[in-house]
Amino acid sequence: MARKRKYVLDLTDLQYKQVRLPFKAVLLRTLLGLGVSILLAIFYGAVFENLFGSPKEHLLNQQIENKKLQISLVSRQLDNSVASINSLRQSDDKRYRPILDMDSIPDSYRQAGYGGVDRFSDLTGYQNSDVLIEVRSRIEEVKNLATVQKESFYAIADRAEEWKTEMEHQPVISPVDVKFRLGDGFHFREHHPVNGAARMHWGQDFPVPPGTNVYATGGGKIIEAGWGGSNGFGNVIVIDHGFGMQSTYGHLSKIKVQVGQNVKRGDMIGLSGSTGLSSGPHLHYQIEQFGQHKNPVNFFNNDLSNEEYNEMIQAFESKSKFR
Repeated sequence: MARKRKYVLDLTDLQYKQVRLPFKAVLLRTLLGLGVSILLAIFYGAVFENLFGSPKEHLLNQQIENKKLQISLVSRQLDNSVASINSLRQSDDKRYRPILDMDSIPDSYRQAGYGGVDRFSDLTGYQNSDVLIEVRSRIEEVKNLATVQKESFYAIADRAEEWKTEMEHQPVISPVDVKFRLGDGFHFREHHPVNGAARMHWGQDFPVPPGTNVYATGGGKIIEAGWGGSNGFGNVIVIDHGFGMQSTYGHLSKIKVQVGQNVKRGDMIGLSGSTGLSSGPHLHYQIEQFGQHKNPVNFFNNDLSNEEYNEMIQAFESKSKFR
């Protein structure tokens, strides 16, 4: 479309003539139009940005939403971690520690926090500071719970190894084949069968033929192997099982071990006899725990069959050979 032209009537010669503005006026009008256009553009841009936001702001908001989603996923993972640790704690408190005779870990120790109210000061002052502080706090909680549980399992592993050793050393089998009946037991004797004196019989007798195999009832170290002297046991063996336990085997015809030798449960240590203060062939067997005499019958299972006992002894012997 052609630009509009303006004409005026020249009265001097009665003709219409085109109106031509001075250059400055044209320039002024052009600048004025350009300025108005710029102002309108700024105005509409500001209105649009205020209503819909700038592209940069859109990008930042999208990044913030992505971070919130990531934080939400991390929070869920932390919840799962706490649940897993609590499950381990249940096994710890209700299974392992009671079996191993260990005290439970106090809640005050498991839930111990970190000191200092300003430990999250680097996260304050932001739009989502509360979310960041909560996540950081949960992370510290999980780290603390995991550390305590790891230390607990280390302690349990150490105690389990100690417990295994203790069980291997406990005198818990019969010292002779269970086919032989029990003789005189743990009680007060009004008349000793040999000297007639009244005194306590601290052990369990096994009336067995001379030369019957006598087995170590638990692992330990031989601390006495020879003639017992005034105790009346004749040829006697004493095993120190550790953990406050000792076992004694008296009236032997032969001794197959030496002082200082380490033995395992089921090792053959001697042959029965009737040496010392004895009225006939038998094995005298007694147990002491922290210096106190205990009834040996309470330490072994006498309900095994002859075959079961022999299989057990053979298993002990095989285990000893492969170590």
